[in-house]
Amino acid sequence: MSKTLKIGIIGSGGIARAHINQYKKLPDVEVAAVADVVPGKAQQFIEALGLEGAAAYEDHRKLLELDLDGVSICTPNVAHHTTAVDAMRAGKQVLLEKPMSVTLAEALDMVQVSRETGRMLTIGFQPRYDPNMKLVQDIVQSGKLGKVYYVETGGGRRRGMPGGTFIRKELAGAGAMADIGCYSLDMALNAMGYPKPLTVSAYTSNYFGTNPLYHKEAEKFEVEDFGVAMVRFEGDLVLQFKISWAMHMDSLGSTMFLGTDAGLKVNPFGSGNWSGVWDGKVGNLTLYHDFMGQQTSTPVPIIEHSKDLFFEKVRDFVDAVREGRPAPIPADQIVIQQAIIDGVLRSADLKREVSIELP
Repeated sequence: MSKTLKIGIIGSGGIARAHINQYKKLPDVEVAAVADVVPGKAQQFIEALGLEGAAAYEDHRKLLELDLDGVSICTPNVAHHTTAVDAMRAGKQVLLEKPMSVTLAEALDMVQVSRETGRMLTIGFQPRYDPNMKLVQDIVQSGKLGKVYYVETGGGRRRGMPGGTFIRKELAGAGAMADIGCYSLDMALNAMGYPKPLTVSAYTSNYFGTNPLYHKEAEKFEVEDFGVAMVRFEGDLVLQFKISWAMHMDSLGSTMFLGTDAGLKVNPFGSGNWSGVWDGKVGNLTLYHDFMGQQTSTPVPIIEHSKDLFFEKVRDFVDAVREGRPAPIPADQIVIQQAIIDGVLRSADLKREVSIELP
């Protein structure tokens, strides 16, 4: 019988509940402890989810003194850096919820600590486990498109603004760009092998979030609910990145990869106020190309599946811990998109193009 893996949960909000529900499905995995800075909240969480025998802490450092194999970090964004660094220095493998961090400096430090300690730091991007996301990556990297020179990605909810910790700058760091924009960036950048960004020119606004007609916490709304950016990369590649939590439009369009030999259009899945972003399934794929001198298009069959993507994410982390594998979604990739988001916010604030500096 396999050794029972002991997992700790840091942060006991809604996303922590999602992690717990998946860990419960895995044999030989025990959620041994929960930590939350709010007095009594961790114990209430343990009781509500039936985690018999789990210990409750208000200080995550006390949790990290336990003999744990790994931790899920489910705190507000502002605490990602401290808790992840503390966990790795305590010898724990780490599954960190997105976005990776609030600042680029924090993300770079986390990567450095992961290297120094030899501890895994994997970031929670469950859309990667959709086989159609892998299909997009395979098409782009197959050479079928020729040289890819322009990519357009993003997405937008007509109405889909969260509240609470998501809208306070001191806790979230950023709004729509970090919350759902990170999924869009990962889809495009992962397909292209995470090229190195050079510059970004961006615009952001929060006309909807700060208007009480559209948001019940308008007076507390401090982050962007809309943003658009043009990012230049090494290799003569440009990417248009656009995202929205709220707008007077049904969609911000498809993700597109334009190449010298063909183009690929990727439509998002679903419809309605909260759809239109890449945090779930792929809608449909179409390849645009020439054949026998004629312009044509070819539908790319979608891979039908019933996978629970969140479960796949948690299971892959557990398997990587058990088997001693590298991080399934390595932090040194995601630090690149953190650099882009950092550049977007700086550019929007300065109202000019800025450089992206990476070691």
